Amino acid sequence: MIFKLTKKDQISIKHEGDIYSAYTNESIENFNPSVLGLGNIESNSEMHSSFCAIFDLEGFTNFSKQADPQLLLPVFFSEYLNWIFNSLKEEAFEKKFPKGISLYHEFPYFSKFMGDGLLFLWNTKDLDELGQTNLVISLWQICSDYESKFLNKIRKKVVDPPPKLRCGIAKGNLFSVGNGNDFVGPSINFASRLQKLPGLRFAVSAKGFNFEKYMEPGNYSKFQLVTTPVRGMSDSELILILKNEYAKLKESEKSIYTLIN
Repeated sequence: MIFKLTKKDQISIKHEGDIYSAYTNESIENFNPSVLGLGNIESNSEMHSSFCAIFDLEGFTNFSKQADPQLLLPVFFSEYLNWIFNSLKEEAFEKKFPKGISLYHEFPYFSKFMGDGLLFLWNTKDLDELGQTNLVISLWQICSDYESKFLNKIRKKVVDPPPKLRCGIAKGNLFSVGNGNDFVGPSINFASRLQKLPGLRFAVSAKGFNFEKYMEPGNYSKFQLVTTPVRGMSDSELILILKNEYAKLKESEKSIYTLIN
C-alpha cells in the first residue's frame, strides 16, 4: 500500500517563539504495519501444504532501463499479466460447456506480484500426485509459450522485451501472515532460488514428487534429474531440469550439477 503524509495532515505549531510546520500525531501514528496490507498481524498463523511456483522475467532490469520506461511498463505489464493469467486458466481447462467450464485442477489460492516476478500457490490438498505432476508440465508449457507466442505479440508494442520467462517450483508447508494476505515458508525461498540457477529457465525441486511414475514418458524423456547446491538451502538438492537447457550450459556451469540416471 502507498503511504503519504499530505497537506491535510499538516499543522503549524508555535514553540518558544518559533513556528514549526508539523504533522498531527494521528497522521504520524497511521504509519504502522497496516500499510503492508496484511490485515490483523496478531491473527493465528495457519499452515498450508502448498505447491509453489515463482515466475521471473529474465532481462527485465535492462528492459526497464530504456528511455521513458513510464510509457513502456504499463503496456508490457498489461499484456504480460493478462497473458499469464489467461495461460494458467487455459492450462487448467478440461472441457468447456455453454454455462461453465470443468477443470483439471483448481486455480492458485494465492497470487502475488513481485516486480519482475510472480508468486503462485496451489493447495496440494486439491491436487493428487498426478495432478501436481501435470501442473509442472503446464508451467513448463507456459515458459515455452512465452518465447514462442507471447514475444511475437509484445514485440509489436515494445522494443527488446525480456527474452525469457524463468520458473522455479517447490512444495512444502507455508504459514499465513495476518488474515492470510501473505505467506512465508521455505518452499517460497526454494522456488525463488531455483528460478535463478545459472543458465536454466525451468527447475523443480524433486522433493515430494514421483516424476518417473506420474509423468507421461514422452515428457519425462525431456527432463534430467540432477543434484546441485542451492544457495541458502543446502549443499545438495535433487532437482528436475530440462535436458536441452543442460546441454547448452558452459562446462563451468555444468560442473555444479551431478547427473542422476
